[in-house]
Amino acid sequence: MSLRIGIDLGGTKIEGVLIDAQHVILKRLRVATPVADYPATLQLIVKLIADLQDGLPLSASVGIGTPGAVSLLTGRMKNCNSTCLNNQFLQRDLEALLGYSIRIANDADCFALSEAVDGAAANARSVFGVIIGTGTGGGVVINGQLLSGPNRIAGEWGHNRMPGIGREFVDETRQCYCGRINCIETFLSGPGLSQTWQNLAGKFLDAQEIVARLASDAQAAEALDLYHQHLAFALAQVINMLDPEVIVLGGGMSNIDSIYSEVPKLWSQYVFSDRVETRLCKALHGDSSGVRGAAWLW
Repeated sequence: MSLRIGIDLGGTKIEGVLIDAQHVILKRLRVATPVADYPATLQLIVKLIADLQDGLPLSASVGIGTPGAVSLLTGRMKNCNSTCLNNQFLQRDLEALLGYSIRIANDADCFALSEAVDGAAANARSVFGVIIGTGTGGGVVINGQLLSGPNRIAGEWGHNRMPGIGREFVDETRQCYCGRINCIETFLSGPGLSQTWQNLAGKFLDAQEIVARLASDAQAAEALDLYHQHLAFALAQVINMLDPEVIVLGGGMSNIDSIYSEVPKLWSQYVFSDRVETRLCKALHGDSSGVRGAAWLW
């Protein structure tokens, strides 16, 4: 029996699953991520893998989804919002502790792969997977294969500049943690929606509270309408370049149901076609997509 282990290395939790050849999750474990402690993170991942393999006659393949990417220049981690991972030889260090090879990919890549293999975009030839949550990331899957690219940044759409700058609905400057300004992430992440609300209302609310107010608060409805426009305009640029059959959304913001009816109405005006056939849908596997996709890296 072919067994795979997937690990999702997140900022607050590390999740691991053991999956069989029929895509069935046989075992699932979750532990809290050590705060800003790289050596402790390594040891916890090793223990999680050992616990998942406990009792197996043979070793399972191991794939790990991370909040960043491996630099082809140095072999070190880069672009991690879990900053203790940056500049570390994560793959090399884990392989030294484990004694065998593993595969590593960005968490958004793992999400896209999971949804393309047996999720909301199963059987689609081209898939763009988007995580809109605390941050904003993306991954591309073509004919069931993850596209990584020579720079390991394929799908890193969240750190393009929001293309609507200068238009009526984007008329400000937002600083991104990456050092650039007006990244798509600063508008489409949960904190991005909070910033839009703060600009309208003059006070802070997190994204969940804003959505809870939609039925009774006109400013909350206005903030969400702007969010729909931001998302539609940004995704239209992906459609113009990649023309995917399916765009799958995951992350906390993907649970806003109005996105799936409103955004396709709006993006048509920006797509270079008389008709847009791309499907926009919510992830089938929810917050388990990342860890499942890590397992499919082999």
